[in-house]
Amino acid sequence: MEKLTISQIEVRLKTIQENEQLDFIKILQEDDRKGVQQLLARWQKEQEHRKQLREKFLEMSQYEQKLRRQGYQYIAGIDEVGRGPLAGPVVAAAVILPENIYLPGVDDSKKLSEQRREELYAQITEQAIAYQVGIISAAEIDQINIYEATKKAMLACVAGLSTKPDFLLIDAMKLTTPYPYEAIIKGDAKSISIAAASIVAKVTRDRMMKNLHEQYPDYGFVNNMGYGTKEHLEAIKTVGITSYHRKSFAPIKDYIGN
Repeated sequence: MEKLTISQIEVRLKTIQENEQLDFIKILQEDDRKGVQQLLARWQKEQEHRKQLREKFLEMSQYEQKLRRQGYQYIAGIDEVGRGPLAGPVVAAAVILPENIYLPGVDDSKKLSEQRREELYAQITEQAIAYQVGIISAAEIDQINIYEATKKAMLACVAGLSTKPDFLLIDAMKLTTPYPYEAIIKGDAKSISIAAASIVAKVTRDRMMKNLHEQYPDYGFVNNMGYGTKEHLEAIKTVGITSYHRKSFAPIKDYIGN
């Protein structure tokens, strides 16, 4: 049998079916060309990475699988972002994923790169049974406090779902709701539904802060997303605050008081 060229091997490795792998990989292992061995090593590394992603996804699906065995069908994951910043809204999201979805790499949004969050956001919003965001402004945060604003944002996104959930998985927050729920500490790293909600909330809020940056470039919102970085604090001292700043948060309330 004539040897395949390295380019042909590369193409075949990308399209090889599982039932063909064993025999073809054995042939490659016996091929003494350096380029072939490099291709094989890269392919094996990619396969291991895919295996790890699948195992992680299955591990993070345990809560959903348990609830489905109990008869629940529409399980909404709920998470929020933006409790700590000095400016901008707090944003919550609720996401109901279909049972057969596979989202390799889904995780707590803080652990993901911006590019990966955007990619997953597109997949989640396209494939979800339903999703919704809840947004509470800085002005309302000042009126009712950040804890109550976070709860209000979460309840708003649940109420806005086009498909009503029959169970809620919530990241570390207890809610007064007509639906049964479980609050999970660090849930965005333990449940695919909560992780999906964290990604939707994070991407939504980041886009809002980037838009604010266009209006108020002095504060560096495009980089700090409203958090109290050195650049942001210096701008508050020299330029003052906007209507999007949280006046009840230190050190802003201290500057206002002086």
